[in-house]
Amino acid sequence: MKTLYIECNMGAAGDMLLSALSELLGKEKTEELFETLDIPGVSYGFKKVKKCGIVGTFTDVSVFGEHEDEHLHEHHEHEHEHKHEHEHEHEHEHEHEHHEHEHEHHEHMHEHHHRHTSLSDIEEILDGLDIPENVKNDAFEVYRIIAEAEGNVHDCDMSEIHFHEVGSQDAVADIVGACLLFNEIAPDKVIVSPINTGRGRVRCAHGLLPVPAPATEYILRGVPVYNDDIEGELCTPTGAALLKYFADGFGKMPVMRIEKTGYGMGKKDFDAANCVRMILGEEVDGEGDVISELRCNIDDMTGEEIAFAVERLFAGGALDVFTTPVGMKKNRPGVLLTCLCKKDDEKVFAGIIFRYTSTIGIRVFRAERYVLDRSEKTVETKYGDVRIKIAEGFGIKREKPEFEDIKRIASENEMSITEVGNILK
Repeated sequence: MKTLYIECNMGAAGDMLLSALSELLGKEKTEELFETLDIPGVSYGFKKVKKCGIVGTFTDVSVFGEHEDEHLHEHHEHEHEHKHEHEHEHEHEHEHEHHEHEHEHHEHMHEHHHRHTSLSDIEEILDGLDIPENVKNDAFEVYRIIAEAEGNVHDCDMSEIHFHEVGSQDAVADIVGACLLFNEIAPDKVIVSPINTGRGRVRCAHGLLPVPAPATEYILRGVPVYNDDIEGELCTPTGAALLKYFADGFGKMPVMRIEKTGYGMGKKDFDAANCVRMILGEEVDGEGDVISELRCNIDDMTGEEIAFAVERLFAGGALDVFTTPVGMKKNRPGVLLTCLCKKDDEKVFAGIIFRYTSTIGIRVFRAERYVLDRSEKTVETKYGDVRIKIAEGFGIKREKPEFEDIKRIASENEMSITEVGNILK
């Protein structure tokens, strides 16, 4: 399985993700791909830079001939989105949330542009681009994530959120470019590390805001994040939205054979290398994963009641459920109920246990495991079709007939299980 692992030890921004993806695809292929990407007023430049001794790619995006360091304001990629009650056809001062952030990316505002772009306008821009339809859809969905976050922050519907013209062109460049490269690389699975948001406060037109900024925090809900000793804003809304949309999961790097590595550089320098690292490779068969083991002791339920609870856990999709006889306090015989489930589902199964058992407490243990890859095939016999379960990995391959099919043949033909098994060998 082709897997892309994205390491966000220094947060993430749209241009950093775009840069790392371009390294995985290769500069020549990326530039060739982008030659047909005609975003009005936007041009891309890819150059090698060094951070803490590591060489990576920095993407220089210009909008109408202006580069990020030529813009008058430093601000966040999308934090300036807001609701408008009237048309802006004259020069005035906008009270956008202009963030000074630590990556100094290219999303900076031009004072002389005052047209504002809605989510529907973004859709029109995307529709006008000569890119695959699935890439247009990906880019629009990323924008929807950002607009939903801004709507929540400003207490309005996402349809009322507007993007400043130049800011939107910069962001379109990052978002469409990243979506195009994700589509070209086409990983089967994308795993993202916990994201470093940075810490402290960021100044905007309304005053000081906490890091992560409100829109970024909303986008990252449900995502594992942290901050360390780096002062400043490391993760931007565009970076957060791209990761949220494309990630199939968050956590540690899976067991994989590395094929390529890409480094996407931010502009700011820190004591740590300011980059996003992407690792592309093939996952190893039988990789380890983490599961949750839920346990509880029961001494006041009948065997029938416990059996029903076990059935409900299996019906809910538990990996395995089993009981163990135990001695409890006051020398009472009891049952230890154990439920194995995926780590992300442990709260669901805790709820099932509380609902169908009398326990008032559940212990949670997490364990790493190795599993063989499983598949199934069907073979034809004179007694009918028989499903064969296959398990393989670590240089091992096992095949075993489905017991329910063996039992059916034995019942229909007045044979023993052993006799049917011998026939199928």
